[in-house]
This record gives sequence, structure tokens and C-alpha cells, in this order.
Amino acid sequence: MDARVYELLNDQINKELYSAYLYLSFADYYEEEGLEGFANWYEIQAQEERDHAMIFRNYLHENGQKVTLLAIDQPNKTFSSHLEPLEAALEHEQYVTRLINDIYAAAAEVRDYRTMNFLGWFIEEQQEEEDNAEKMITRMKLFGSDAKALYDLDQENAARTYTTPAPLAGE
Repeated sequence: MDARVYELLNDQINKELYSAYLYLSFADYYEEEGLEGFANWYEIQAQEERDHAMIFRNYLHENGQKVTLLAIDQPNKTFSSHLEPLEAALEHEQYVTRLINDIYAAAAEVRDYRTMNFLGWFIEEQQEEEDNAEKMITRMKLFGSDAKALYDLDQENAARTYTTPAPLAGE
């Protein structure tokens, strides 16, 4: 495996684990605000990000590469409205999309077709993540100022359940 591609893949493990920490901090904010459904949404997001780290880890091991775990930064965001974590989530997902695209570009440059194929799932996943983040922002802007509608949104988010990502489920 090309050294630059390896470095980016190994670093992505850290980025995904940071994402899990970040989303746990969002869950904590919503829990403290009494929005347990939104907290549930971000607890599941945190689990998905941890799973993404495991998918990258497994890929490196499957390709005979050593995994080097790095320190995970502490999230440093604070919020003053229910909309702010949602906007921060979209911004973060756009950042992760850029990271995935950078790994793909590095793999393409050295004709690492195996890694390019592996990243295809993440490219689709990032589209879904950004779409979900945008929908949550739109819905909060539309309904978040009405207590009953916010309650309904919170109940919808409380119904979300965790699903193991296809690459970890063996699909």
C-alpha cells in the first residue's frame, strides 16, 4: 500500500473516533436540554462513527498494515440554541466528506483500485449523512420554535434505532 494512502487511512480512524466524541457531546447537550429523542439520534450517530473507525481499522489489517491509534481531541463546541448542534453536524459531515474525497484522490493517483473500491461505501454514506443533517436543520428551522412540533420531532428522533453498517455486518 502506498505510504500516503496508508497515512490517510490510518488518520481517518482517529477522525472517525473524534466524530463519535463530537456526536456524544451533541447528545449530552440535548439530554441536558430535555430533548431525549435528539440525544438518542446523536448517540446512534456516535455509534455509527465508531463503527466507521472499525471499518477503516479492519481494512488496514486485511491489507497487512499496522494500525497506529492516535490521541482523540476533546470536542470544544458549546451551544446556545437547539439549532446550533445541527448546523455543527452538517459542517462536520461536509468536513468528513472532504477527508474521504482526499483519500480517494490519493488512492486514484497511485492507482490503488482496491482502496478506491473500499471507499465507495463511504462516499455513499457521506451523501446520506449530509442529507440527514440538512433535513434536521430544515425541520428545526420550520418547527423548532413551536413547543408541540419540537416535541413531535423529538419523539421521531427517539424512535431511531441502531443498524450495523453493511461492511461490519458482512454484507
